[in-house]
Amino acid sequence: MVKKRFKKTEIARILQENKDGKSIQQIIIEYGISQATFYNWRAKYGKNSTDELLIITKLKEENDRLKRMYADLSLENLILKSKLEKQN
Repeated sequence: MVKKRFKKTEIARILQENKDGKSIQQIIIEYGISQATFYNWRAKYGKNSTDELLIITKLKEENDRLKRMYADLSLENLILKSKLEKQN
C-alpha cells in the first residue's frame, strides 16, 4: 500500500469536510486513508482551523530562523572574545 503524505492544511480541510456533514466513510474512500488515520488526525489537528495551522507554521519557521541567527551571533561573539583575550 502506498503511503500518502498530506500537508497540515490539507488535513485541516479534510477534517472540515467532516464537520460540514460529510461522513467518515465517504472521506476515507475519497482520500484513500484508513479509519485509524482519520481518527488520529482528528485527535491531533481537530481543534485547529486552517488559518491557525498556517499561523503556527509561520511562527515555527520564524522561530527557527531566529534561533539560527542567534547561534551565528553567539559564535561570532565567542570568536571576538577569544581574539581580545589573545591581544591582552
